[in-house]
Amino acid sequence: MTAKEVVEAYSIALSKGDIPTAFSYFSPDAKWHQPGSHQFAGTKTGLEAIGKMLGDMMGATQDSLVINPTGALMSNGNLVSFPVRFSGKIGDKAVDMNGVDLFEVIDEKIVQVWPFSEDQAAEDEFWN
Repeated sequence: MTAKEVVEAYSIALSKGDIPTAFSYFSPDAKWHQPGSHQFAGTKTGLEAIGKMLGDMMGATQDSLVINPTGALMSNGNLVSFPVRFSGKIGDKAVDMNGVDLFEVIDEKIVQVWPFSEDQAAEDEFWN
């Protein structure tokens, strides 16, 4: 599979709620570089840490966190960019903004993810 095909397969599995299949596209020691200065920010290493962070985000939003693709996947060698729009609610607070997730794929496995938000300060406020 090409890097783009790996990220596409991950995205399809995730959109179906098939977390085991989605995570099968990650290297066991993958790194997720969550930006910002909030409770979930920082680099998470390994599937357990990444899964815990994503699960905690879903818990904080009472499963209202939704990430939808907004455009085509674009690749440059082993890097794949994925434009998204994400939204969610925590009590009275809401987030609804564009972003881009950048994936690095090596040997048909996702080894690193860098999410980008259009307004990091607003995202930080949402998660804090």
